[in-house]
Amino acid sequence: MIDDDPDVGRLLTRLLTQHGYHLRQANSAEAGMALILERSPHLILLDIMLPDLDGYGLCQRLNSDPATRDIPVIFISSLADSLDKVKAFQVGAADYIAKPFAVQEVLVRVQNQVHLAQQRQELHQKNRALRREVEERIQIDLARQTAELNYHSLFENSTVGIFKASTQGQFLSVNPSMACLFGYDAAAAMMVAVEDISRQIYVQPKRREELLVYLSRFDKITDAESEVFRRDGSSFWVSEDIWRVVDAEGQLIYYEGIVHDISERRQMENELRQQRQQADRLLVNILPYRIAQRLKSGSRTIAESLDQVSVLFADLVDFTAASTTMSPRQLVNMLNEVFSIFDQLAEFYRLEKIKTIGDAYMVAGGLPNAQGNHDAAIADFALDICEAIQQFPRPDGTPFQIRIGISAGPVVAGVIGRRKFAYDLWGDTVNIASRMEATGEAQRIQVTPELYESLKDSFEFVPRGSMAVKGRGQMTTYWLLGRRTASDSHDLDQDLDQDLDLEQPP
Repeated sequence: MIDDDPDVGRLLTRLLTQHGYHLRQANSAEAGMALILERSPHLILLDIMLPDLDGYGLCQRLNSDPATRDIPVIFISSLADSLDKVKAFQVGAADYIAKPFAVQEVLVRVQNQVHLAQQRQELHQKNRALRREVEERIQIDLARQTAELNYHSLFENSTVGIFKASTQGQFLSVNPSMACLFGYDAAAAMMVAVEDISRQIYVQPKRREELLVYLSRFDKITDAESEVFRRDGSSFWVSEDIWRVVDAEGQLIYYEGIVHDISERRQMENELRQQRQQADRLLVNILPYRIAQRLKSGSRTIAESLDQVSVLFADLVDFTAASTTMSPRQLVNMLNEVFSIFDQLAEFYRLEKIKTIGDAYMVAGGLPNAQGNHDAAIADFALDICEAIQQFPRPDGTPFQIRIGISAGPVVAGVIGRRKFAYDLWGDTVNIASRMEATGEAQRIQVTPELYESLKDSFEFVPRGSMAVKGRGQMTTYWLLGRRTASDSHDLDQDLDQDLDLEQPP
């Protein structure tokens, strides 16, 4: 509102703010112009008599500026002469309210102008979007037509085929481009050769019947894609626009249509689909399936706390020394073979490979989906890779050895990076698993007390003793030896029974 009358300002401020409007005020034309340029309003209430520039001049100034000419202006003035009103509308006013004014009249007129302004803005946006869409479609059509004219320069109508067909399934007429599209030398030759459109044109036997059923309900089909035969028996894809032609009484006379060759587009779509599938496979190879699906759905930050996860670190013993005597190709091939076997075993036991760092391998169980037996699975995995590593000889002929550490407990898991995604784990459980490996011994599996308690009934362990673990102080750790057999479990039960018998009174 641009008005130098403070009473009017207070009245309109109270009225409009009560009805949800935000009102900014200025008492001169220049101050009002500064507010308008600072942030464009939805509506301007303008007095004619101002101290520096009258309302007519300011309204003309607003209408001459593309940035402000679409903002509706309502004059509020004590000048009630009809000539003043005429002049107000001549300079571009949307409405005119004479002082003294009725409060409800001002409110209704403001509401009406704001509503009209919003409608104009929405219409402008829709028109702009429609123009963009039309321009894009025109560009696409021009590009297609240019390509078709270059490829079929001998034919007047490019690859666009036009036909008329009877209700019984014979062509009544085809243009030269239609005949060329289907591999015929002339339109007449195609009309003679094709006696049954359904059988000789469409690869799918019932395709024409499907199109006719649709036409019986909607009168027209747009962009119907079908696989069709050429004269030599080969097939390609076309897009058809087909419509019914009826007489004055509404009775069907024949069908008309336009045919486009879309083989190139279909091929591109198939290639894009294959590339997308390949990208999806690569993403799933890098990340857990559920995490990959969340990334594809648009999640930007993926992080979750997991209460019970088993984590394993494995490291090839003295690998650095051995690698100095191997060529780069031998080194990479050997690591690829080793970790490929580890990957297969991880997949078999439904574990999640987290990463490899040099000659170190990290795997976890119980994520991203909860898994009840992941402690046992990771223990079996550790035993298997200890056995598998021995089939790989060092340069001196002796087998490689591996050092393994396992821990279990809560972790934080998430995806880091934007260009190169990586699924990783953090927390005390991960740190302790790493230290179990770092303080372990060759061809041995060192585990924490928590994992020992979880698996002691189904696996064989021996205590290593108390040792200092960074971040945890003194800890009793255990060597995992193998899985208990049925006889081991029977012997254990017998020992427990004997211990119980000794405790019973005679």
